[in-house]
Amino acid sequence: VEAVYNEAQNAKMQEINELLVAAGYFRARIKGLSPFDKIVGGLAWGIEVCAVDIDVDLPFNENLNIGQKISLTEKIVAVLPRMKCPHRIEPHQIQGLDYEHIFPVVQWLVKKAIETKAETEDIHRQYAVYLFNKGHSPLPQEEALKEPIEEGFCRSYKALQDRYCPKRKYRHHSRHLLTTEALQVEATLLEYGVRTAGANRTRSSSGSKEDAADVVATQAEESTSALISSMAPLAAHEGKLTSKAVGSLVEMQTAEIQQIAEDYSRKQLSLTPGVSKQERMLNSIQRQLEAKQQILEKCRERVDKLRADYEAKQKDQREADKALKAEEDATERLEMGSGDDEPLLRKLCALLRLDEELGQQETEFRRNCREEMKRLQGALQELGSAEEAKKSPAGGAAMTEEEDKVSQQLEQDREKLQHMRMLLAKKNREIAVIQRKIDEVPSRAELSQYQRRFIELYSQVSATHKETKQFYTLYNTLDDIRVYLDKEIGLLNSILETFTDAMNSPAAREQFLVQFEKIVEGVKQNRLKVEKKRQEAKGSRDHLHDQYLELVDKQRLYFKTVKEFKEECRKNESLVGKLKEQSARQS
Repeated sequence: VEAVYNEAQNAKMQEINELLVAAGYFRARIKGLSPFDKIVGGLAWGIEVCAVDIDVDLPFNENLNIGQKISLTEKIVAVLPRMKCPHRIEPHQIQGLDYEHIFPVVQWLVKKAIETKAETEDIHRQYAVYLFNKGHSPLPQEEALKEPIEEGFCRSYKALQDRYCPKRKYRHHSRHLLTTEALQVEATLLEYGVRTAGANRTRSSSGSKEDAADVVATQAEESTSALISSMAPLAAHEGKLTSKAVGSLVEMQTAEIQQIAEDYSRKQLSLTPGVSKQERMLNSIQRQLEAKQQILEKCRERVDKLRADYEAKQKDQREADKALKAEEDATERLEMGSGDDEPLLRKLCALLRLDEELGQQETEFRRNCREEMKRLQGALQELGSAEEAKKSPAGGAAMTEEEDKVSQQLEQDREKLQHMRMLLAKKNREIAVIQRKIDEVPSRAELSQYQRRFIELYSQVSATHKETKQFYTLYNTLDDIRVYLDKEIGLLNSILETFTDAMNSPAAREQFLVQFEKIVEGVKQNRLKVEKKRQEAKGSRDHLHDQYLELVDKQRLYFKTVKEFKEECRKNESLVGKLKEQSARQS
């Protein structure tokens, strides 16, 4: 298991090195660097490339002690959440080379660094182009290409405008039968091929409103079909509204006036002579003529209004064509998926699919609700009938006996349920106790992880202990030097104080020399003691060095033996596998 784990760790480390090299951190190629230096250096480099304002210094150096390494990893871990890194990592995981948790962080940081490089590259390129255009005129090739492009665009736009302009397809030959303004508007739109029946109807959620809307829509469709049947298709030269067509609207009422005048002349010839009667009829005819003339004036005003509306509609149509062209261009760009609109297109398609799915789900939900409502209404009716049967005397007695039986059965089932719940709770407690006992026993992977963590902790503790021991040794050495210097200074001061008095008389001089010889003898003895201690420390050091060399030899022998043992185990496994295959073939 440990060998497989080490292989997986090495594979992850190789992937991390490849990511760092691909992103531009080429120090990861150096084989002499430790994995920790490569990972920490790569993380610090990636954070600097991302150009994020974090107000933290990441001074990476190859020769760092344990304290500086831990401090650097803590700074990196504190910076990653500020950069909105979705993955979490702890300093001890970086220190312990936990590649399973380090790899996602390095992958995300490398991706962000590459994106930052691309953004910076685009900004620099755009700024360079801006400076070039600011100081230099456009190139002649660009001017030569620009003119034919504009001409081609104008021709294409005019062709589209001519193609999609409104064209009259039918003509209604009985417009005097259209009594209401709504029918006249609908007939005019149908003449241009626009069907409006049921277009503006709103959908209702209830069943009755839906039926009414369907009836109205059916009637509208029938009226539209009747209007279309009363129309005749136009010839090729009748597609446009000319002055002749506008004049025909006026001639329709003029023909009626002429018909009335002819009727008047015929009646005048057939009538008997009578001045008063003829005057009355003449007055009535004149009034009819005046009414028809008023109608004619109204028709002319209406024609002028329709002409103005037609011009306004043409203007709106041109604007709509422009907007349609812009929308078609935008749609083509979206379909091509060029530039930054590709994510927007994917998002729009996803939203459209979601809208269709939601519409289907809404329809299914409405259908299920109707079925559930019918089922509940049926259950409600059954409950009502059962309640009526219960109110009757015979039915009440039968229901009472049945209720007693049901109550007894319910109590028995409740007792059984309570008993089963108690047994289930007892079993759950036993299972929880066993589960805790199982969890207390660590697995092989956990033991190997604990071992690695303890080894790392031991390495840190031993390094700290060694450093502390060196500080103590240095302190003791300096303290001994200070003591000896104090003694030397005190001795020299005492000699200086007694030297003048001792030189005055021979006896004092003799006594001074004797004391001075004793002092020199004491210094020699102290030097011999210190020399003896040094020799003992040197001998102890040599002995420990010999022991260290013996332990190194034992360690080499141990590693060699372990390697040979693994090789023999591998051979044993292969032989056992072959033996099993042979036994399986023989059987």
